[in-house]
Amino acid sequence: MITLRPITLENRRAIFNLEVSEDQRRFVASNLSSVASCYVLATNGGHPFPFAIYAEEQPVGFIMLTYRITGYDELPSIAEDSYCILRLMIDKQYQNRGYGREAMIKILEFTRTFPAGPARYCWTCYEADNVVAKKLYESFGFRESGEISHNEPVTVLRL
Repeated sequence: MITLRPITLENRRAIFNLEVSEDQRRFVASNLSSVASCYVLATNGGHPFPFAIYAEEQPVGFIMLTYRITGYDELPSIAEDSYCILRLMIDKQYQNRGYGREAMIKILEFTRTFPAGPARYCWTCYEADNVVAKKLYESFGFRESGEISHNEPVTVLRL
């Protein structure tokens, strides 16, 4: 069973040590960099939600959700008053077990509680050649908006 848990003093190192395979590193920032970005976003008026992804009692991944402010300078037109899945990763040794799919269910459940404020959309971007991410997001109803942010297609889900 997958759960989303806060990053704590006790689990932070385990989360920072999770990593994707060598060929996936260009798709996602390190978890340490992402947690540091959460601090910067929070101190600049943003609403980041970083979580460790656990399978039972084992940390297997990381998710970073934001509301409104993402730190990007070029945002899609729907970004205001929307949630963004800014980071999602499953450690290389835990991939292909359905954890990413289960984590997305939990992420969307959490998002639909509107923890930072109301929203009509959840959006994300991914590298165009990241076929795994594209299929995952599409399977949850995300659709490409036609916009590009940081050379990545924007995909949107109506909440």
